[in-house]
Amino acid sequence: MSSVLQGWVGSLSLMQQTVLLTAVRGPDGVPKYGPTKMLLRWYRRCILLSAMDQAVLATPYEHGGGSFTGPSFSALYGSDWYAPMDAIVGDYLRELDAIPHHFQLHLLHAAEIVGYKHPLPEIRAWWFSTYVRLVHDMHLWPETEEQLDHRLGDSRDQWLSRNDIATVD
Repeated sequence: MSSVLQGWVGSLSLMQQTVLLTAVRGPDGVPKYGPTKMLLRWYRRCILLSAMDQAVLATPYEHGGGSFTGPSFSALYGSDWYAPMDAIVGDYLRELDAIPHHFQLHLLHAAEIVGYKHPLPEIRAWWFSTYVRLVHDMHLWPETEEQLDHRLGDSRDQWLSRNDIATVD
């Protein structure tokens, strides 16, 4: 193995790959088995190979992955995972006051990328709907895929066109 990243991640711009990696670890100070970490387990399964299994874990419930990429909930093989994961997102949104805003933005942007770029339609659609929920919770509108690609397209000028002057360095 030469990388823990799933193959599809390598086809993204370097900026988009970087954004995906910023959300992998998660915030400090939240319960290991709370909704934030359960949502992150599924996120990690969508972009990383399970190091313990040396494989893609393609559902949020299948066994494997240890605690870092472990299951987000228990279910029988072939179970519908959309409703349980949607409930975890709801629980996550209800605890946002306890989550650092900086991490929330990392996760929101990572969900956007997975929601536009993941190769499996069912995973891509679920993450896009999660991205929309996260954006709407902030009373904002989602970016289009074209806007995302422009902002995170490995061009400093493109990135600066959406940046505030106060943070240009």
